[in-house]
Amino acid sequence: MSMKLGIYVHIPFCASKCGYCDFYSLAGCDRLMPKYQDALVAHIRESYGTLKSYEVDTVYFGGGTPSYYGAERLAELWTELKNSGRVRRDAEVTLEANPDSAKLKDLKLLRREGFNRISLGVQSANNDILKLIGRRHNWLQAEQAVQAARDAGFDNLSIDLIYGLPSQTRSDWADTLMKVIDLRPEHISCYGLTLEEGTPMYKYKGSPFLPSDDEQADMYLYAVDQLAHYGYAQYEISNFAIRGYESRHNLRYWRLEDYLGFGAGAHSCVGGARFSYIRDADAYIVGVLGDQKIVDEYEPVNSLERSSEYLMLGMRTVRGINAAEYTRICLADFAPIEGTLQIFAKKGWAVKEEDGSWHFTPPGFLLSNLLIGALLESQSSGRVEVTPWMKAAFDAEEKTELPPGEEELFEQEYRNRRRGRR
Repeated sequence: MSMKLGIYVHIPFCASKCGYCDFYSLAGCDRLMPKYQDALVAHIRESYGTLKSYEVDTVYFGGGTPSYYGAERLAELWTELKNSGRVRRDAEVTLEANPDSAKLKDLKLLRREGFNRISLGVQSANNDILKLIGRRHNWLQAEQAVQAARDAGFDNLSIDLIYGLPSQTRSDWADTLMKVIDLRPEHISCYGLTLEEGTPMYKYKGSPFLPSDDEQADMYLYAVDQLAHYGYAQYEISNFAIRGYESRHNLRYWRLEDYLGFGAGAHSCVGGARFSYIRDADAYIVGVLGDQKIVDEYEPVNSLERSSEYLMLGMRTVRGINAAEYTRICLADFAPIEGTLQIFAKKGWAVKEEDGSWHFTPPGFLLSNLLIGALLESQSSGRVEVTPWMKAAFDAEEKTELPPGEEELFEQEYRNRRRGRR
């Protein structure tokens, strides 16, 4: 049986750049679209040899704004992928779209061609906030885009939202959630605002116009409760779905499954190696069409990194981690990890299910970066104790430590256990 593979195609073009966006995207560069399309087609064809070893069961067109790129171009790329002969008929095929460029005619074309899932970037139902963060649509256009998707035949729709936005109150957030729930999408993503240096909205860093950490946490926990009440089960820190409509493509990232990217800035993890392409559309075009180097970074994924990724990504999900998988992947004792998780459980941050798997609770998800750091520290010490053949790799790695000032979050028991283990 062939291994499964996900495909990611990066479309970097946008009508305009949002104030918070740190992804590789381009506004005002439509002149590059024809040549970029040529490069993508050529790159996909060159990869047929790699694809023949796999069954492609998820495809994700992300950006940027793929819906702005043009339905005909997207359909051509999808056809090139199908021509490899390795795409399953039941593959999940996702299109990222913005409300202002989700046109009924285009969506009908894409649905006929085989696209079967849409991820719609709505972000907020408050028109003033949408304008403030640089979105091109209003709430009415979001409603119209949802209706267009349904009229085109899409029965798998995801809506992206952001909380913690400038001037956003809990009441604003509650109103957005209820309006989106009323649209009955099959999937909802709720992301906390992250301000990245170099973006226009970075000026709000530390500003009184932003909700405080406590207010943002309250918004998150409110969303978890409300979405569960209306039938959207949480399956990852930021993702909620009606049963059976979890994003199969995103799940493969969190489950350490292989994926292959195409396009400027796209990432891949295939056959035990991780690599990415240059974040420059011009250079990507020249590189593919001129047979020049397009790989920006390349590294083999060793056992130490793989086992750390298992913890980091697995604990982002409600499925969590378990001793059997950990032992198989890490070839090490799960006891040090479980000891730390038991401490988290006493604080209400983690829970152990009847099948033996561990995962964070919603309050634990709020502290996930900190808690995962502590798990990695426990993992590192425990792994080296029972797998001396990995000691050289461990010694070469930078140790994960708790951020200064956060130790008070943990019980004295945890600190004593760490000292005793050392």
